[in-house]
Amino acid sequence: MGEERRPPAGERQATDAGAVIERTLADAGLEWESPAAGTYVVKLPGTRKLATTCSLVVGRHSLSLNAFVVRRPDENHEAVHRWLLERNTRLYGVSYALDALGDVYLVGKFPLAAVTPDELDRLLGTVLENADGSFNTLLEMGFASAIRKEYAWRVSRGESTRNLAAFERLTRGDADA
Repeated sequence: MGEERRPPAGERQATDAGAVIERTLADAGLEWESPAAGTYVVKLPGTRKLATTCSLVVGRHSLSLNAFVVRRPDENHEAVHRWLLERNTRLYGVSYALDALGDVYLVGKFPLAAVTPDELDRLLGTVLENADGSFNTLLEMGFASAIRKEYAWRVSRGESTRNLAAFERLTRGDADA
């Protein structure tokens, strides 16, 4: 007779993980959307970087996390990559990675059983701390020449340099040039 079909365990875990993610993001007051079933795009507000976009994708057995940090450095690649690799040894749940273009991301993959409100909060906190917190350092290391040029251009036109104040160490001598 009519036996009730239960979804396979993997599907139940994915549904449960999605519900946990939605509830946790809403409770945290974060801006987010779900462009497809099991996919969440979260905007993490920052202080150095205006926002970090983080993608969460619920698979059948795991949750994948991917957050853009900074585009491919213009210069000093070896030092930037070394800095990222050294930082990886201290990160929780995520690692710095490069895509095919050389852009820098934070990535992670977790079993669905690990998707709890506390763990999700901890992972998103790690992403924010290491995307936003490292942003100026990565810009200084990988884009120093561009920052100096931008500063000199703004000074020459009488434009504000207020949003370059964090890079004063790089621009200090440029005002006189």
